[in-house]
Amino acid sequence: MSDTAELESVDAFAARARSWLAGNMPRAADGLGGYNPVQRNDEAELAHIARCRELQRMLFDGGFAGICVPTAYGGLGLTAAHQSAFNREIRGYEYPADTQIPTFTPCMAVILEFGTEEQKRRHVPPILKGDAFWMQFLSEPSGGSDVAGAQTTAVKDGDEWVLNGSKIWTTGAWWADWGLCLVRTNWDVPKHRGLTVFMVEIHQPGIEIHRIEMLNGSREFCQEFLTDVRVPDSQRIGEEGQGWTVGTRWLYHERTISGGSPYVTSPAGRPAVALDPGGGSAALIPLARARGLLHDAHARELIGESHALGLVGNALTDHIAEEIRSGAASEQAAAITRLWFGVSAVRNSTISFELAGPTAVAWSQDEREIGRKGIRFLMRQTSCLAGGTTEMSRNAISERVLGMPRERTVDKDTPFRDIPRSRPAGSS
Repeated sequence: MSDTAELESVDAFAARARSWLAGNMPRAADGLGGYNPVQRNDEAELAHIARCRELQRMLFDGGFAGICVPTAYGGLGLTAAHQSAFNREIRGYEYPADTQIPTFTPCMAVILEFGTEEQKRRHVPPILKGDAFWMQFLSEPSGGSDVAGAQTTAVKDGDEWVLNGSKIWTTGAWWADWGLCLVRTNWDVPKHRGLTVFMVEIHQPGIEIHRIEMLNGSREFCQEFLTDVRVPDSQRIGEEGQGWTVGTRWLYHERTISGGSPYVTSPAGRPAVALDPGGGSAALIPLARARGLLHDAHARELIGESHALGLVGNALTDHIAEEIRSGAASEQAAAITRLWFGVSAVRNSTISFELAGPTAVAWSQDEREIGRKGIRFLMRQTSCLAGGTTEMSRNAISERVLGMPRERTVDKDTPFRDIPRSRPAGSS
């Protein structure tokens, strides 16, 4: 991954990072790493995103952004070991959490792997500086987890493409800058062979963004309606009709949001994305203290279980990442890490809810922090959806890692336009 002849040793790099962080980066208020998953209103959300941009720019100006990104595109050209060392050092400091996912991975990772030289030189530096946030235009209302069944269409018109369709479950699309978009460019071939990927500016004529209100009142998810959106061919990623080749790697990088991505800055011991709505064992000790349960045997057992889940998750992430880097395991093994963090996050949110007790069911104004444990408990299953569903991970593990027989399909060689599909919602 390095593009330099002689690399700074990992120990020397870690020492330099430690010194720079101490002199330049603000300490996190929670003492863990600065990620606070509480629900925010729009004004607070925009302020948080502005702060993430600011923090990312601080990393860039300090020479610690894009540690594994080639120097030609503004990175350091170092190794995954250097990124891991920095992740250990940044624990306890503020860091630009929302800059990392999905901007750095999977989006930047896909651009680095499949983009042209011009595309990489244009788009990667703004990402590293915190000037551009990217989102995934992947899921569709009619497709569920079947991303290869995309029905959003792109039709060639000279040097441009005209996009029509809808994408959904895009976190933060209302404030983001760009989207990596999977569309169908050929309906006369089997579904996996008629796809193409484009880079799309989000705020432009023809794109209408609707925000989705969830059970907990959050409106972070969005649905995008694309109507005659014109995209130049220069914004195509990969070859026309080869979108599934790009998409396969895209999904791999998406699975690494649970840990192990060489592109993500995230304090060691925390997943790159907040898959753990319970907060982990570090958040449970203050909770137990607030409820007077620190010396309760069952409470201590629950906190110990959560701590053990964290230790296993860290060890698993390191092991799987190293196995993939060394070639000892297929890249599909990233699904193991994704599955682990999904199911352990559900357990952590349940543990948090149990420790919170009746206050997590009904709380007063001054008990809101404990009361949030109840909301997170109701939303716990989202941990099995973000970053690709755990069902998809189980399939990848069984078929691509363990070599079990693949699920039979009846449409493998059928042109996509001939595959029966349900009518779009609202059609007569």
